[in-house]
Amino acid sequence: MKVTLDPERCVGAGHCVLSAPDVFDQDEGDGVVLLLDPEPAASLADAVHEAADLCPAQAIFLAASDGRTT
Repeated sequence: MKVTLDPERCVGAGHCVLSAPDVFDQDEGDGVVLLLDPEPAASLADAVHEAADLCPAQAIFLAASDGRTT
């Protein structure tokens, strides 16, 4: 899985960090999402999908390793 972000969309809700703290963090200054691991292990897939689903700004984009959108 490959994770990309659109930080311009981020509203700093923090759902991503709560769902997948090994993959996401927040900037201490403005709360905008930070990507810690753009290609997380398969064992984190459910948590990363949950983070993307919960993102109120839809700022998280997921793709399969072959480039297909998941």
